[in-house]
Amino acid sequence: MMRCDQTSYVPLWCKSHFSLLEGASSPDDLIAEAMRLGLSALALCDRDSLAGAPRAAAAARRGSVRLIYGAEISLEGGRRAALLAKDRVGYGRLCQLLSRGRLRCPKGGSRLALSELVDAAPGCMALIGGDDGWMGAKAPVCADQIGRLKEAFGSDLFVRISDHRSPADAQRRGRLAHRAKHFGLPIVAVNEVLYHHRSRRFVQDALTCVRHGCSLESAGALLRRNDEYGLQSGSDFGARFRAEPAWVEASLMIADRCRFDLFSLRYHYPVARLPSGLSGMGYLRQLASEGAEGRYPRGVPRAVLVQLVTELSLVEELAYEGYFLTMWEIVSFCRAQEILCQGRGSAANSALCYCLGITAVDPMKHDLLFERFLSRERAEPPDIDLDIAHQRREEVIQYVYEKYGRRYAAMVSVNIRYRQKSAIRDSGKVLNITQTAIDRLAKVSRRLGHEIMPEALLDAGLDPGLPIHQHWRELAGALLDTPRHTSIHPGGFLLGHEPVDTLVPIENGAMAARTVIQWDKDDIDILGLFKVDLLGLGMLTQLQLCFELLRRFRPSAASFLRPGDQDSFAAIPSADEATYAMLQRGDSLGVFQIESRAQMNMLPRLRPRCFYDLVIEVALIRPGPISGDMVHPYLRRRHGEE
Repeated sequence: MMRCDQTSYVPLWCKSHFSLLEGASSPDDLIAEAMRLGLSALALCDRDSLAGAPRAAAAARRGSVRLIYGAEISLEGGRRAALLAKDRVGYGRLCQLLSRGRLRCPKGGSRLALSELVDAAPGCMALIGGDDGWMGAKAPVCADQIGRLKEAFGSDLFVRISDHRSPADAQRRGRLAHRAKHFGLPIVAVNEVLYHHRSRRFVQDALTCVRHGCSLESAGALLRRNDEYGLQSGSDFGARFRAEPAWVEASLMIADRCRFDLFSLRYHYPVARLPSGLSGMGYLRQLASEGAEGRYPRGVPRAVLVQLVTELSLVEELAYEGYFLTMWEIVSFCRAQEILCQGRGSAANSALCYCLGITAVDPMKHDLLFERFLSRERAEPPDIDLDIAHQRREEVIQYVYEKYGRRYAAMVSVNIRYRQKSAIRDSGKVLNITQTAIDRLAKVSRRLGHEIMPEALLDAGLDPGLPIHQHWRELAGALLDTPRHTSIHPGGFLLGHEPVDTLVPIENGAMAARTVIQWDKDDIDILGLFKVDLLGLGMLTQLQLCFELLRRFRPSAASFLRPGDQDSFAAIPSADEATYAMLQRGDSLGVFQIESRAQMNMLPRLRPRCFYDLVIEVALIRPGPISGDMVHPYLRRRHGEE
């Protein structure tokens, strides 16, 4: 057993702001503070969630603190327990347990029976206690339930005892110690951590009020009694449990047993159904060859064949063939159902995507750089955004769910964070600021920077010298960038060869028939996982209607349309003089990418005459080129004025 002195411990019950409207610090702040305090490890145990795991893992990798992965489980009867993953098996079982609790409840809820904890026993440590729902005098926990947990977890089951310097903790401590001895369970000293430093206590109080829909004035017992819910140094924590050093030492022993690393996850993309006798790469090469013959009916140019060989070799080297086959399958489904779709972004730089029918831009014709899409040096997963006629996108989403199954496919979530307006409104309600004053300050919020300055209060007709207004400014500023709730990514899917619920918990979305993972796009990028983007685009719906009208009323003008809408894009003449005459007049209302006021203003000045001119047009009207004063010099040189 690892020995320690009274100045060493591991905090095993830490909640970040991914315990939505409860934790008041980011995973990065918790890790940074643990480093400052000289702690060797930290367990992230967000409420029914592993949402903060990727960011905490990245922060821990940059520092010297080892991260332990866990979650606080909400049980029937209001009880709570912490589960910590010892290894990959335990982590997978924890994800599945959280998924089960989440999926049986509406969005935001979770409910598990005590008996269900047994399912997570292989590979997990369990910490029970810490609240009166467990082994107090009136606790409903039966001896047989404790017996089942002991039988399942064995030496990995502990009773956690906290000391936050409150009268309730002192009373609970004695009861739990007595009952733990009665059941023959070891004890570990664990304090609940809700913020990295006690200075964040006022933020935690405010978040509690938002969660319960009340003000600080009326919150009462909903708030924690003091500011003793931050991280502590080893010496401070050891002094708090001076009479029971073995309880503190137990935290080090538990931490030593938990050795799972999130970056050790081995993610495998799902394998498509392959024709008999073909490997994934063999099938992809066959589809690419057939697609090339369709794109170039008069013969595939040698340059295209050389480029396809280069791209396919890199795909094989990086083992990305499953991703391209999936995108081809989805596009094929859309074609069969006559749903207009089109790949965009850097995928248009790929001859492989063009031949598979994913994109409609010939990269060889426009001399596009494939490495912008995929390269060995960046070692990043390919990113293909598939735009779909917006009125029929749900059909495609449900096709993916049905094809892969709910355990193997789930949409990506989005963390909706506090911005100026929402921070002003929620903090104002917490402080009982009048609705009129809240509306005034929120109205000028667009002109504010990251900090709410006194001048903003003056602009809103409010006195910046009033203490309540100063507190309002401080609280609203402190809330910025804190997650408030989650939503569903516009179209991102995570697909897995193994069940996704062994990688990350899955929960219900607010929208019917949607299930989502607890990680967002940035979290997936941290771990290098593949995401399939299925996005709705109204312009494609309009184009589909346009094609139908042409076929019906102007068949002679629709001669360029090939059978199947997916091929129509590649067949549309790219040098139509009448179209460019309209664009030169700025007549582009409702045309995707060039419909903004700034783009419509630029068109008559740039006067595009070909497709590549439009590429330049879109690239120029961006924050970087505008702030870098590139627009006017380019226009002058384009027109021969300098």
